[in-house]
Amino acid sequence: MDLLKNSFKTALVERRTQIGLWLVLANSYTTEICAGAGFDWLLIDGEHSPNTLTTLLEQLQAAAAYPVAPVVRVPWNDSVRIKQILDLGVQNLLVPMVQNAAEAEAAVAATRYPPQGIRGIGSAGARASRWNRIPDYLHQANDEICVMVQLETPEALANLEAIAAVPGVDGVFIGPADLSATMGHIGNPGHPEVQAAIDDGIARILAAGKAPGILHSNTEMCQRWIEQGAVFVAVGLDGALLARATEGLAAKFKDVTVNQSQGPY
Repeated sequence: MDLLKNSFKTALVERRTQIGLWLVLANSYTTEICAGAGFDWLLIDGEHSPNTLTTLLEQLQAAAAYPVAPVVRVPWNDSVRIKQILDLGVQNLLVPMVQNAAEAEAAVAATRYPPQGIRGIGSAGARASRWNRIPDYLHQANDEICVMVQLETPEALANLEAIAAVPGVDGVFIGPADLSATMGHIGNPGHPEVQAAIDDGIARILAAGKAPGILHSNTEMCQRWIEQGAVFVAVGLDGALLARATEGLAAKFKDVTVNQSQGPY
């Protein structure tokens, strides 16, 4: 088995739709449950969830036995944290709040060994190389890293073509929650202005030759974006699924209000 071959990156290049689930519970047990559910990819959130390097590692290990691609959203576009996460064996990274081409270039550089980038070499002690058990790891690793950048503001959308043109950017992800907030419609990603911006963004990402991605818990919206050409689409969050299911169950027996929100998450 080729431990380095990144099937998720190949799917994005070939524009094969990949359906994912966002993981926010920071727990290896629930991650393993989700890993066996049938999704193409799982996003382990390091930006808004209480994950540490250790909990990320535990979730990667829990998902490893299943045919699902782990993606990690890093806390920030920070080369030190990106280096540490790559050494855990992560090949698919989502970098939040990228505003321009220079920031996209920095994200890509952080994932590449020299001379293509600035990733520090620590493969002898890294799970990524299986502790140097993968032959020629240092010469192969760069090509199998998949970098996705997250556009979350009008400024980022204005710079979309320049960001997408950065070599090494494999996917461009639109974040509906922050985009709606920065457009003046906080908590309302369904606003017509936000929806128009998302639709336009997906079309422009495709025209730029890159894979578009997005997250939403509204299945009808997700299906519409898939039909428009979105390639990697997260259709829910583990925490939200648990919250809604437990509320619904309690409501069957008690006089409680069920949250019917169809927000970005």
